[in-house]
Amino acid sequence: MPDNLNTSFPGADTQSWLKTHAINEVECFVPDVNGVLRGKTLPVAKFLKSLDDRALYLPSSAFLVAIDGRYSGSIDEGFAYQDPDMRMVPDVSSLCLAPGSAGKAYVFADTFHMDDRPWMASPRHVLKAVLDLYERRGWRAVMAPELEFYLTAPNPDPDRPITAPVGSNGRAENVQHPYDMQAMEEFEAVTRRLYEQAAVVGLPVETLIHESGTAQLEINLVHGDPLALADQVLLFKRLARQIAQANGMHATFMAKPIAAQAGSAMHLHMSIVDRKGEPLFAGEDGKDSDMFRHFIGGLQKYIPEIMPLFAPHANSYRRIRPGHSAPANIEWSHDNRSCGLRVPLGGRAARRIENRLPGADANPYLAMAGSLIAGYLGIEEKLARSEEAFGNAYKSKSTLPKTMEEALDRFAACEPVRALLGEDFFQTYLRVKSVELDLFQSVVTPWERDHLLLKV
Repeated sequence: MPDNLNTSFPGADTQSWLKTHAINEVECFVPDVNGVLRGKTLPVAKFLKSLDDRALYLPSSAFLVAIDGRYSGSIDEGFAYQDPDMRMVPDVSSLCLAPGSAGKAYVFADTFHMDDRPWMASPRHVLKAVLDLYERRGWRAVMAPELEFYLTAPNPDPDRPITAPVGSNGRAENVQHPYDMQAMEEFEAVTRRLYEQAAVVGLPVETLIHESGTAQLEINLVHGDPLALADQVLLFKRLARQIAQANGMHATFMAKPIAAQAGSAMHLHMSIVDRKGEPLFAGEDGKDSDMFRHFIGGLQKYIPEIMPLFAPHANSYRRIRPGHSAPANIEWSHDNRSCGLRVPLGGRAARRIENRLPGADANPYLAMAGSLIAGYLGIEEKLARSEEAFGNAYKSKSTLPKTMEEALDRFAACEPVRALLGEDFFQTYLRVKSVELDLFQSVVTPWERDHLLLKV
């Protein structure tokens, strides 16, 4: 099987790789604030030309599109009305084959102003800026995402509840089967294809398991560079949806798609090493370093203030309610999954913290950037972590926002994070999320019709 290209931009190897794999078309992706892949499909000649003349453009309104497809800008705002172009610059280190499509490749692109300033509303640039903060201190962040999702029966009518798909035995799951190997076999047509296509695009899949929900699966990616892994999360989502649909199912990464079932998370494992690769979260004696303690302290202080980066939709807050199989707290502990922040077992080299709060619906670039910036501020401010939590932390009092409206208010007021991530990003993100919240609040739900229509 051909290897994934990994070269710097621009590189003479790019043209050779494209020719070797008989590529005639390249899909150029620009992830928006919701992690939706926007961009252009290019003939290979146009793609190669764009690497030289940097004359590949995309309207800047791509970052103002709400999740329902509406623009969040107002026509009486000069910038939104003019909709100026951004320059798209493909990151050829992300170039890979498109599985199941002969002659097609994928590549991620970064966006810039015409004077070559980064377009800082771009989530990819936001994460790059955070990683640059670490680089300036001589640090390198290492991350590993765990992504949960559901396979469901087709749901053409959104007014009807989601149901489990029919497996290979002709039945739909109606009870939980956590870690059940036989239950996994029911969806082998999907999972086998996932492994095959992940290999084609170079996704470092470590494990795939059956989670606690009906037809709920979890994929683990091998730890590595956060930017590359964020790209890989979006590629995996794309593959999962395509493969599920080809097998008469849907794959959904909603945080809480089924009321009576567990939500879906994107757990993020994080550690920091120096430029030589030496771990910085534990000393040579194997004990937690001051940096590790401060990093956790930063997560505990700032996560409640920047929750829209981890829970970006109104539906997200249905997942993180107490007693709903997801931590609604910022407690930390060793190997305790009821805590929002978990320290897995392992020696010095494996010392890391797992942020269990992000949902599967989170934009991976922003969830990673938010986690790293909170830890960074903890180190900078020398914040102390709380005492370790023991027992059932689900019973702990939550300091997290309970609604999207509260979360956006707190996010807008978080000046330390706002200063580091930049005003361009904050203004764009708040505008999009405010429009989405308004649209959500305008919908009358079946619960309201059921219980209020004839009783109030």
